[in-house]
This record gives sequence, structure tokens and C-alpha cells, in this order.
Amino acid sequence: MVFDAHSDLLYDVTRRRLLGERRVLEHHHLDRLRRGGVEGLVLAVWASGPRETFWKDTAWKDPASNLGRTHQIFACARADLAECPQIRPVHTAAEAEAARAAGQIYAFLAVEGMAAIGGNPAGVDWYYGQGARLGMLTWNETNALAAGAGGDPQAGLTEAGRRAVRRMGELGMVVDVSHLNDGGFWDVMDLAAGPVIASHSNCRALCDVRRNLSDDQLRRIRDTGGVVGLNAFHGFVHAEPRQQTARTLALHAVHMAEVMGVEHVGCGFDFCEFMGPGNEGQRAWKAPPTSGTSSTGWKSWG
Repeated sequence: MVFDAHSDLLYDVTRRRLLGERRVLEHHHLDRLRRGGVEGLVLAVWASGPRETFWKDTAWKDPASNLGRTHQIFACARADLAECPQIRPVHTAAEAEAARAAGQIYAFLAVEGMAAIGGNPAGVDWYYGQGARLGMLTWNETNALAAGAGGDPQAGLTEAGRRAVRRMGELGMVVDVSHLNDGGFWDVMDLAAGPVIASHSNCRALCDVRRNLSDDQLRRIRDTGGVVGLNAFHGFVHAEPRQQTARTLALHAVHMAEVMGVEHVGCGFDFCEFMGPGNEGQRAWKAPPTSGTSSTGWKSWG
């Protein structure tokens, strides 16, 4: 059985529900999860990039509002999960175990970028109240809390970002550094009160892009008791297209195990085929860079 620590299915759920569909998880994704042996997953709330995604084509009144989009995704997630009893939203390991024992797929909620709360760390409590138990301070953008992987690699956390990390520790909300820049990464490590994860990142030693992690970073996550999830996105597997294979991805797993120990290696596949050509959402294919990113946009930063 598989636990996938980073799934973008809520993107598809929100897109389809805003176009009038219902029971999206049940009708479009449940069977594939079952056939793939997925016993549990982390569903990411990702609200960045409205100009490059389905938001521009919906009737949502304020597609430029990060906070508005975030509210909408949480609302769609709650509604669709309520219509799909085969997938149970959970908040603790005990709840996940109970769901598995009942034959249900368990799902944690995570925030993929906290730009919506601006510089107000009290927003962490709002995310927690919405059910999120994991969180990233940024996607690839620079916001009031920190710089993402597409920003200045040396910029550290802002004071608001530091307060947000401390508050996450107080609440027991796991800090996820997959989209954080290098400077912010090390600041998080100085502040973290518990295990830190990188839910969907690979090894910089094998594919040198900013979204991947150096060996020193891998070891530091290990020292917190955290886990790194392998990312199947081709741009993080190898620079050479012919080497973007399952075998090469497996080499990332081997390298992580050698550096951290196998108990710190997980899966965070970042599958996004439903965002490709033919769908309104095109995050995986056409998104231009946010401020401060490379000109290659999503294909470098993911």
C-alpha cells in the first residue's frame, strides 16, 4: 500500500465543482487511487497562479484574490469529501489508522503556500481550523512570510514568517519545506519544534534544480525526524529528457536512503496529469514564472 504525501487532486475538484460538477473524487479519482494501492494521501490546497490556471475561466467574482481562492478550495474540498465516504478526511495518525481499518482511504489537508494570510501569522490558526495539518509558507513566489524556490535563494524568513513557524509548532502543524528557498530552509531548521518534511522534492546531487535538496539539507531533515517524499515530476528527476525515467527516480530514492536512512524516505508524487492540455488548469505545462523565477516557469520549479 502507498501513502502519497503530495496530491493536487483538490485542484481538479475545485475546477470541476466551479463548472457545476459534483462527486468529483468519486467519479474521476477514486477508482484510480484504489487501483494504485493508495491507502492514504495529503491533499494540497494550492491557490497561486490565477492568471495561468482555471480561475480565469470561472465565474468566481475575484480571481485575483489569493484569500478568496483559498476559501473556495477549502469549501469545495469539504463538499466533495462529504459526497465521497470512501475517502475520510483525518487530522491525526489515530484517525488515519481508524479509516484504514474501516477500508477507507484517509486524507490529510495541507496548505501549499500561505500567501493568502499576508503577514499575519494568526492566519495559521485559520488554516488549522479549516483542517490543515501540514503547511508550506510559500509556493514558488516571494510573499510576506518567506521566499519560495523561485525567489532569492539567500533570503531568509521574514519576522512574520518566523512567527508563523513558531505558531505551527505550537499547534502541532507540520512544516513542509518543499517549495521554500535555501535561506528560508535553514531558518526553519533553527526554529522547528518537531519533525520537518519536504513532501515532494528530490536530490540536488542527481538533478541540480532549486526545488531539489542538497545532501546537507537531506541530513538536516533527517535530524528532525522528518521525511522527504520522492517527486515524479520529470523536471526534478533528471536534466536530460531521456533519463527522466522510473529507474532514475529510483536512484533518487537510493541516494536519499544512503544519505538519510531508508526510514526517512517517502513518496510525494506530485502527479498532475489532470492539469495538462485539454483541461482548463495547465499548471504543469504553460504557467509563466512568478516574480523572481527562472524564465522556464513550472518546468523548472513545479
